[in-house]
Amino acid sequence: MPKNQFAISELNALGGLEVKAMYTTKEAANYFGVSSSTIYRMEKQGLLSSTKTFGGQRRFSQKDLEGYLRKSQSLKPLLIREMPTSYEITTKSEPYFQEDSIWIYNVDFLRTDCIKEGMIDLIVTSPPYNVDIKYNSHDDKMCYEDYLSFTRKWLTKCYRLIKDDGRFCLNIPLDKNKGGQQSVCADITTIAKQVGWKYHSTIIWNEQNISRRTAWGSWLSASAPYVIAPVEVIVILYKKHWKKISGSRKSDMSKKEFMEWTNGVWNFMGESKKRVGHPTPFPIELPRRCIKLFSFVGDTILDPFLGSGSTLIACVLTNRKGIGVEIDENYCNLAKQRLINEAEIYQLKLGVIEETI
Repeated sequence: MPKNQFAISELNALGGLEVKAMYTTKEAANYFGVSSSTIYRMEKQGLLSSTKTFGGQRRFSQKDLEGYLRKSQSLKPLLIREMPTSYEITTKSEPYFQEDSIWIYNVDFLRTDCIKEGMIDLIVTSPPYNVDIKYNSHDDKMCYEDYLSFTRKWLTKCYRLIKDDGRFCLNIPLDKNKGGQQSVCADITTIAKQVGWKYHSTIIWNEQNISRRTAWGSWLSASAPYVIAPVEVIVILYKKHWKKISGSRKSDMSKKEFMEWTNGVWNFMGESKKRVGHPTPFPIELPRRCIKLFSFVGDTILDPFLGSGSTLIACVLTNRKGIGVEIDENYCNLAKQRLINEAEIYQLKLGVIEETI
């Protein structure tokens, strides 16, 4: 067999992942977004087959990997059901903070059952980007294989929690180059579809931060330049039905907002981490637009990676119910204080009481 047979590659039309004629075990794991040990289990169970090189190393064919996906109903790989999870439910937590129709839970999203399945109308979140941000309670420098495996697990849980006509606004990077180039958006979107999510569209968020750029690769040289787009994306997904039929059916968008927001390029500034006190806050404008465009007044919104609380502030300002889950207690307290100071949650409740007297 020619040595260069293993180097043949092309672009995977499913989602931008690199496709090879033959994959190593690690490459096959990256293809599915799981660990190498899961690939070994799948082979042992007869779900995948491999050939051996002269050196005794496993190789998995592109045809076999794609055939496995096709055989899985609605692109839901059997590995989701077969793979034993290392995340067990450890607590039925009481809310860290609750006021009116806003809840904050200080728990690990994967280890709690504080949210009932099928109760969420819209998920708006920005998960960790795995670019070595210094969070208090999260390792943001996993190997990429582990990061994709973690992503698969929380995307699967989100899928269980949302209604059949629920939507998902997922704010993630287009790509990354820190620690090696990775097609983050393409890889995560592919995993989401494998889990069961259906793809609707992608919004490009131009946060106008090109002045922060520091990486250029080979300066003024064609030898190894970096091409970096100063944008992030918001991937719009849904569970089973795109048309929303549940809820109040009451929208609160103006004509101007609808016309502007249905344009797939959004232009507004990011948030200052110094002002907010969080390493990666997103501006309230982002969840506010997503909430008003993709949910009805009174719907229930979830942010499984609450961070500084921007999503819940937007829920208060748009008359939606909001649930935020955050593993770090300091960030829960930050979100609570922002709800009090920026969303004026106690003042709003006082105003409602006065009106009823």
